[in-house]
Formats: sequence, structure tokens, C-alpha cells
Amino acid sequence: MGLSASTARPAKAPPSNIPEGAEKATLAAGCFWGVEHIFRKHFKDAKDGGGLYDARVGYTGGDKSNPSYRQVCSGTTGHAEALQLIYNPSRITYRELIEFFYRIHDPTTKNAQGNDHGTQYRSAIFTHSAEQDRIAREVTQQVKDARWFMRRNRMGVVVPEDITTQIVPAGKWYDAEGMHQEYLTDNPYGYQCPTHFVRGMPPLPPVS
Repeated sequence: MGLSASTARPAKAPPSNIPEGAEKATLAAGCFWGVEHIFRKHFKDAKDGGGLYDARVGYTGGDKSNPSYRQVCSGTTGHAEALQLIYNPSRITYRELIEFFYRIHDPTTKNAQGNDHGTQYRSAIFTHSAEQDRIAREVTQQVKDARWFMRRNRMGVVVPEDITTQIVPAGKWYDAEGMHQEYLTDNPYGYQCPTHFVRGMPPLPPVS
């Protein structure tokens, strides 16, 4: 699923010219190609009138320094394939990002999305502050209470699915190689995990 040398992007430069007051969100929801693509499409880059200053894929949550894609795919690094967003909080709220995160993947399959299996494909929210941790847990509970994810058990009874999403403090971030950045922009017919689509769930109730 790699790119040819002629189409691969160079390594992505660190974010620059980010306005004061911008905030960061780090999320993992399976193969990062589709996750990045669907977030970019929905929230849009600031230069296109949206609220994203930067969006990049990478690796986090593990214990190996400077991991490669091949190493992360081996499942031995502890890292997850993840998306890191820098956004304008006056245009996008963290709560909106977390609610959208739950709409675009299946958080009930532990260490897996679709046919992709391994801890690198786990569902996780890596928080950058106590406030982000509070919001992430609050939205997660709302998703459970709203019964967004249901299944039929062996008795034929419809019951809520367990949410397996980890909510943990953000650690060291490593950018993925250039070929993985905006992969589906460069390869519109490339692989996208079939669980990555916007689900038509009912809105969550407003927070009092």
C-alpha cells in the first residue's frame, strides 16, 4: 500500500505560523489514512475557510523512539497510528471533534478496525489538558447513554456494545513518513478502512 517515489510527499515540516490561541487534539481510530481524510473533508483547512491550521498523521502512545511505519505495523512498538490536529477553537470546539471521532469509526472493536487488527489500530483519545480529559470522558459517557452502538446477543436481544476507546494523556508524538501524509488526497483510490464513514447517529444532548 505504499507510494511510488514519484508521488511520495517529502517529510512534513513542523507546524509554523500557527496563530496564538490555537489548540491541539490527538486521536487514534484505526488506519490513519482514512482518519485524516475524513477529518480534513469535514472540518476543512483554515486556508479554505475551515478551522484546521494543521493536520498530520503519526505515531504515539508507545515506547519506541522514532518508529517507522513498518515497525508500528509489526505491533511491537506500542504506538497507535494517530491523527494530530491543530485547530482554531473559535471555529471548532474540542467537544465537536470528539463527537465526530465517535461518528467516523467503530470504537467497540478492541485493537481493530475492519480487517485491520493490532494494537496500532486501537481507538484512543490522547488528551493535552485536564479540560480535554474531562470533555473526552463526558462525550464518551454520552455516547454510551445514547446507545449509539448496539448489537444483538445470542438470545436475540439488542444490547449496548462496550466502548473500548482509551482516554490517556498525550505522550511523545512522531510524524509519519511523508508518503503517509494526505495519502488519500494523493491516492484517491487508495485503501480506506471500510469502518471510516460518517454515521447518522442522533445528536448528543447539550451539556447543561
